[in-house]
Amino acid sequence: MSNKEISTEQAILKAAKNIFIRKGMEGARMQEIADEAGINKALLHYYFRSKDKLFEAIFTDAILKIVPNIMEMMKSDLPLFTKIELFTNNYIDAFTENPFVPGFIMHELSRDPSKIVNMVKNAGINPHPFIDQVKRETESGNIIPVDPYHLIVNMLSMCIFPFVATPILINVLFNKNADSYKEFILQRRKEVPHFIINAIKKK
Repeated sequence: MSNKEISTEQAILKAAKNIFIRKGMEGARMQEIADEAGINKALLHYYFRSKDKLFEAIFTDAILKIVPNIMEMMKSDLPLFTKIELFTNNYIDAFTENPFVPGFIMHELSRDPSKIVNMVKNAGINPHPFIDQVKRETESGNIIPVDPYHLIVNMLSMCIFPFVATPILINVLFNKNADSYKEFILQRRKEVPHFIINAIKKK
């Protein structure tokens, strides 16, 4: 692929990401993405045959930015509480940058679960080093007895839900104040790990 082709593809991905953030997967239109990228629709279809293919490329890119950092951290010798802070912060930061990803995951899980499962597997996600560490900490009496599988699901849920429920939170909880919602998301970086760590810390 030539430098010009790479530049065009990057421009398309950037434009598509902007449109997906503003309008979501369902609301986005290929013509809008082409206009945002400054190209014609035919050229857009040359690079990406469909909106689904384009979205999948952006989703994969977002996942590949998250997973290596998460997996490196999971396999490290860092203390458990430090890992919980880094885990939650990495996910919240990634979803802040790519707020359409959680909704896309939920949509695809209901439409074609195998697609998401394969994408996650291919990204190299392996939670077992973290699971083993939680078990060791529990057996050593350093934390209260906790099921590591529930712990991981709780961590993910607390990171993902505010992004899936963005319209509800902005319009109901924050009375249509988008700035208050953004501030709330920033605060989640501290609140989520603080809540989780306090829940398992030995009193």
